[in-house]
Amino acid sequence: MNQKLRRDAETIARAAIEAVKPDTAVREALRDFAPAGRLYLFAVGKAAWQMAKAALELPGIRPEGGIVLTKYGHVGHPLRGITSLEAGHPVPDDNSYAGTQAILDMSADLQEGDTVLLLLSGGGSALFEKPRVTPDRMEQITKLLLASGADITEINTIRKRLSLVKGGQFAAWCAPARVYTVVLSDILGDPLDMIAGGPTVPDSTTAQQALSIAEKYQLPLTAEERLLLSAELPKSLPNAQAQIIGIVRQLCGAAMSACASLGYEPVLLTDRLSCEAREAGRFLGAIAGSHAADGKRLAFLAGGETVVHLRGSGLGGRNQELALAAAKELAGIPNVAVLSVGSDGTDGPTDAAGGYADGDTCGELEGLGIDYEAYLNNNDAYHALQAVHNLIITGPTGTNVNDLSLVLIDGSTN
Repeated sequence: MNQKLRRDAETIARAAIEAVKPDTAVREALRDFAPAGRLYLFAVGKAAWQMAKAALELPGIRPEGGIVLTKYGHVGHPLRGITSLEAGHPVPDDNSYAGTQAILDMSADLQEGDTVLLLLSGGGSALFEKPRVTPDRMEQITKLLLASGADITEINTIRKRLSLVKGGQFAAWCAPARVYTVVLSDILGDPLDMIAGGPTVPDSTTAQQALSIAEKYQLPLTAEERLLLSAELPKSLPNAQAQIIGIVRQLCGAAMSACASLGYEPVLLTDRLSCEAREAGRFLGAIAGSHAADGKRLAFLAGGETVVHLRGSGLGGRNQELALAAAKELAGIPNVAVLSVGSDGTDGPTDAAGGYADGDTCGELEGLGIDYEAYLNNNDAYHALQAVHNLIITGPTGTNVNDLSLVLIDGSTN
């Protein structure tokens, strides 16, 4: 393993993630926030606890009550006047439904003049859910979409129509109270009605689009479920407004600054990376190979969110699969590395934020008797990278603005 490239890559990733933590952005967004009547604070998503903590530090935020609903392991210390709940992600579980019901119960008797402050981040699609179908059926459909390689926009177009709270329906539930939403975006292009399923935002999709997605992925739906997909959702919500405070471009910008501070010349390839993880890994690995002999210290960055098409039964996430796929392109090149991480600190159903690979990775795997192609084809990037100590583990970061993929080339070592 190239220890210097590994240290530099991790330093860059951690600096970028630190720069997009929501504390400052939340406080700035709420600087002039002056709620009338009773105030209720709800925070939903993987960054929910961090966002609620930041909001409660402001002198004008004194909620009558509130709930944080976040992923397991993402709650810190107790927050004043707030109940913190943890639930399942990326597939809803019983605690998701119970947490959602708790929010609905607390907001059931809102009156004109009251205000709901909703702090929303990625992961809310699974965490904040009251399905129109049975929970088991919602779980089945979600898993089918995830396994098929559907992107988050397609998944949410389906899920919001099978839900009682998504697609603007929570804002309608809160009426006539005013609803103000502060959003940390984890979806490319920052479509407000897709982030966490857009519970307080008018829906921009159509029933026909939902039916077309179901057809594209050959979802085995019942007649009742197809009828639900055929229904339109609220297109106007006069009691609601929303503001985005964090996006993947900020993550990439912070990473570029960190690269420059370490002496690398940064190049932003895209902040809208959207393809299969293994294809992205091979592409980034090929870029590394193309520039390895340039005699320069270079950094190529890509922000976005790839997808994994499940072909096997292994363990991993999109960032780990990207890193493992890159390893073959990097093999034998001494001065290149690829790192890919999720800004939230969790990559798929694992404890890793992502993975790392360099010119030694394939050789190290071979030395351990690990068949690179077999592990990649089984979607088992976690165990392959774990064996050569190439998992990137950060723990929950308190933010969530897509993923960062990084190519480092240290031409000074040629």
